[in-house]
Amino acid sequence: MPFMLPNPRVINALLAAGAATLLSYAYYLQLVVGLEPCPLCIFQRIALIGLTVMLVGAAVHGARGTGAKIWALLIGASALAGAAIATRHLWLQNLPPDLVPACGPPLDYLVEVLPPIEVLREVFTGSGECAKVDWTLLGLAMPVWTLLAFIGFGSVGVWNNLRR
Repeated sequence: MPFMLPNPRVINALLAAGAATLLSYAYYLQLVVGLEPCPLCIFQRIALIGLTVMLVGAAVHGARGTGAKIWALLIGASALAGAAIATRHLWLQNLPPDLVPACGPPLDYLVEVLPPIEVLREVFTGSGECAKVDWTLLGLAMPVWTLLAFIGFGSVGVWNNLRR
């Protein structure tokens, strides 16, 4: 008897559960452990929320044909956005100390006083707080793990929705 892959809805649901678990762990680190997220961490969370929503949508909808291709596109776009943010974060963390930008104002202040496009520009320009490594697992900083998660969940999610 040949091996049969589970229904695409099941795989989408499992991927969504995995992404939600990572998001829950990030909030655990913030609210229980006391590890405050930097602006790029917050944007990675937003991308992870977007990816989770797309995976849940694909699981619930169970589309075929063009609908499945649209879900694959949305999942891929969410994962690429998150991967780009994580890559930028890694770049800042690996700068030599003398090239690390100065710390800027907190994100909540930026949101209050600047238009949204300027907030994005300020965040992606980077600040010293984003270059600081506060947490590691197996010697790898959090942006490495989020980058791997975006690549993994995104790749499997796109493949899963295109495989029909």
